[in-house]
Amino acid sequence: MTAEEDIASVAAQLADLTRTVEGMESRLKAISEQADSQQRRADNQQPRAEAQQERIDLAARELADVSERLQAAANALRESI
Repeated sequence: MTAEEDIASVAAQLADLTRTVEGMESRLKAISEQADSQQRRADNQQPRAEAQQERIDLAARELADVSERLQAAANALRESI
């Protein structure tokens, strides 16, 4: 193999390596953007989840209150019979 052929071979390998690195860079950028997008969605969902949990807690307290009133009514009805 001549020096020119060696240089051409190395140049071809470097070109291939450059394309590979560019492809990896592109994939890494896409993955990073996807991760950022998912993080933004998660950050936006957190307040909604907290508000929903507050509503669930309030409904549970109201249900417990109604249950106590129903139990008291049932007890009063039994005593009146």
